[in-house]
Amino acid sequence: MSSFYHRLAALLLLALACTPATALERVTLQLKHTHQFQFAGYYAALEQGFYREAGLDVRILDAADSSQAERDVVSGKAEYGVGSSSLLLARLSGRPVVVLGVILQHSAFALATPQVPGQPPDLQRLRGQRVMLGTHASGMGNADELLAYLVKQGVPADSYERLEPSYDPRDLIDGKIAAMGVYTTNEPDAFDRAGFAYDLHTPRSVGIDFYGDNLFTSERELAANPARVRAFRAASLRGWQWAMSHHEETVDLILDKYSRRNDREHLLYEARQMVALVQPVLVEIGYMNPERWRHIADVYASLGMLPPGVRFDGFLYDPDNRKTALRLYRVLGAVLVLVVVAGAVHFSLLARERRRSRAAIRQGEQRFRTMFEASPLGMALVDSNTYAYRDVNARYLEILGRPLAELHSQKWLDLTHPDDIAQCKAQMGQLTAGRIAAFKSTIRVFRPDGALAWIDMSVTAIDTVADAGGHPHHLCMIEDVTADKQREALIWQQANFDPLTQLPNRRMLLDRLKTDVIRAQRDRTRLAILFIDLDHFKEVNDTLGHQHGDILLVDAARRIGACVRKSDTVARLGGDEFTVMLSELDSTDRVAHIAQQIIDSLRAPFALGQEQAFVSASIGITLYPDDALDIDDLLKHADQAMYAAKNAGRNRYAYFTQALQVAALNRMRLTNDLRGAVKGQQLALYFQPIVHLATGRIHKAEALVRWQHPLRGMVSPCEFIPLAEASGLILEIGQWVFHEAAGWAQRWRAEVDQAFQISINQSPLEFQREEVGYDDWLRHLRTLGLPGQALVVEITEGLLLDANTTVSDKLLQLRDAGIQVALDDFGTGYSSLSYLKKFDIDYLKIDRSFTRNLAPESSDMALSEAIIVMAHKLGLKVIAEGVETPEQRDLLAHAGCDYGQGYLFARPMPATEFDALLRAQASQS
Repeated sequence: MSSFYHRLAALLLLALACTPATALERVTLQLKHTHQFQFAGYYAALEQGFYREAGLDVRILDAADSSQAERDVVSGKAEYGVGSSSLLLARLSGRPVVVLGVILQHSAFALATPQVPGQPPDLQRLRGQRVMLGTHASGMGNADELLAYLVKQGVPADSYERLEPSYDPRDLIDGKIAAMGVYTTNEPDAFDRAGFAYDLHTPRSVGIDFYGDNLFTSERELAANPARVRAFRAASLRGWQWAMSHHEETVDLILDKYSRRNDREHLLYEARQMVALVQPVLVEIGYMNPERWRHIADVYASLGMLPPGVRFDGFLYDPDNRKTALRLYRVLGAVLVLVVVAGAVHFSLLARERRRSRAAIRQGEQRFRTMFEASPLGMALVDSNTYAYRDVNARYLEILGRPLAELHSQKWLDLTHPDDIAQCKAQMGQLTAGRIAAFKSTIRVFRPDGALAWIDMSVTAIDTVADAGGHPHHLCMIEDVTADKQREALIWQQANFDPLTQLPNRRMLLDRLKTDVIRAQRDRTRLAILFIDLDHFKEVNDTLGHQHGDILLVDAARRIGACVRKSDTVARLGGDEFTVMLSELDSTDRVAHIAQQIIDSLRAPFALGQEQAFVSASIGITLYPDDALDIDDLLKHADQAMYAAKNAGRNRYAYFTQALQVAALNRMRLTNDLRGAVKGQQLALYFQPIVHLATGRIHKAEALVRWQHPLRGMVSPCEFIPLAEASGLILEIGQWVFHEAAGWAQRWRAEVDQAFQISINQSPLEFQREEVGYDDWLRHLRTLGLPGQALVVEITEGLLLDANTTVSDKLLQLRDAGIQVALDDFGTGYSSLSYLKKFDIDYLKIDRSFTRNLAPESSDMALSEAIIVMAHKLGLKVIAEGVETPEQRDLLAHAGCDYGQGYLFARPMPATEFDALLRAQASQS
């Protein structure tokens, strides 16, 4: 009956509070934390005008610490505050606080601990550990119920180190502490976002059930302004009813006017968790049970903080003022003369109260029904034994996509994916047994079209009036998170798979490789890694375009996948590089067979629209545990073996050997030494004469760089030039060669031959660098007073095949400066006549492979003659390389070749020796 009076009084007070006031009374509400959804009802009461309708001008302040509200209300700085169940301690220690109403029917405090894989939660592990609950010196604060919980679980307060709360979830995630007190509406969201696996331990699981947030005031305010207290309480509770049925709007309100410390997703998470704590559908907001407060006092007594059986008269606000009525009835009962009259009055009042109570109940039920139906969460009342639906709201039907009649014909979990049912039933078993009060889970349900929807589900055991069967019930609240799951799946796909071929990328390969290495260690098996590089793929991209190149890569991925088992992994690391991981190998006999099968498969022509392309594959193979035990070493060795296959002629596979590792280490050390070669003056310029065949005189010379290593001696250019190109040092070396060659050209043109030229080789890497032009060269030439005609730049045919704007611009810059261009190794590449016509080329250099086998009537002779004739028709001069015999010289001269270069005339020599050779030639003339 008392609950009926509670509800009736609340409605009457609410009606009084809605009466417009002529002047607003200014009051302050002091919160116990910073602004967040935990205080949503007060924001709603202010912004929706409920306080204003009650004649109040309310100022809402956030707090620096959790005890500020109690201090300010007691001192008079604030008329009202929000506090925890520790208000009971304050009251019994002499502070005149009065609780006006309970907002959170259950405390949100819990203890969080990291999950230990493969082990059940065990609070005994906290002994001797650091636990963040607040120190003894700082008082219990909000840690008292958690302390009582630990004591009841056999973990006394002196068995662990208590720390001041930092309110930073990272402390638990990073392992700085073994446990921390958390608010279930707050820190778990941070744990979930960080992917941290944790266990929550709630005092309710062992029967310790504290109230959460409470609205309170002081005895001074209650005595001085009783009407204002009633109005403030009624407007606040009205605000809470609005906030709990308008989550989205309330979150927008907080972000717009109060705080952006938390993002929208966190505030909505907080709102969802608040539903189970406030229980707006089941309990009237503001309701408080004196027996629950007695339970809280008994818990404090068990901790030695209160004497047993302590009374707390005056602590709970009585909106109906039932004590005055009780004294009146006693006085009336004492008057024997008025017994009959009093009895008649009593029964008359009782009948009237019953009618008013029934009306209040109907209004309360209607209000609860409205909140139930308007909830942004799907909600259902379910029989915990039979799983039959007792009641569902519209949002629940909308999420499941089912009509009410169909849902009533089915049982709870009938629409759940089979893989998720077992876990739900296991948790339900703990719920019905009383071991837990609630649980959360993410499940999949089937919609009518067969599609799967992802659902966040929260299930809470509730106290209900027993039905005919006396069955317990639970409240199931659901939210559709399908879109979130789809976004997560897309992000995961993009993070782990190549978007072009849909093969695993490097990240996924490393993850699988780590797992397979552990399995191989356990099972004593082997695994093989194959690094695959497509030979000549760049030419396909350059000639047919990237779109056709992508088609080829997709087809190559398909062909490679067809050569291995489904249990093996094929990954694309980027560009034209693929990796195959062959796992669970009892022997390595089949590895070479698979590698050759992949090579044969990739050698077949690729159909690219109207075109066909041909590529081959170079494959490097490394074995675990034969070649390495570390994943990084395995991948490095496979890469080294792949380059060994390329250097051996491509279109083949090569196994890793220790010799490859030694060679790789030598290359690394040599590269490191090369970095100091220029500054250490270890480089030298050699010159090889270029002879005019008609006269036999030296007209030109090719500048060739040599490296005199302090320990290794003379290092071959074939060894260090590729290293310089791979490391980017070729740019620095190229600049040094130019400056040295220009200095000698100036000297020899001034002292020996005014028309003398020096040829400088340029790497394609130097030529293709957009940010590196010839401006520095031209400035240096002007400083020396040297014309551009003193130098010739030698480039290769391959550079002109990829003649982009950068290459074309640099060729034009050379031409404008008077610097001539020679095409080196002509005849060994693509020998396209189109670029001879398109670009300004001055010299063709016939490759030594033609000169080496020159003989009358030979094919090499015929090709050489054709090159010479073609060059002269185009206005180009011809230089033959590799001239080593008088017969070769004579044949070339007879064919009209302009210049010759080779050991017949002289080997490359130091600058000083070449200087002496030039001067000797000049003296003879």
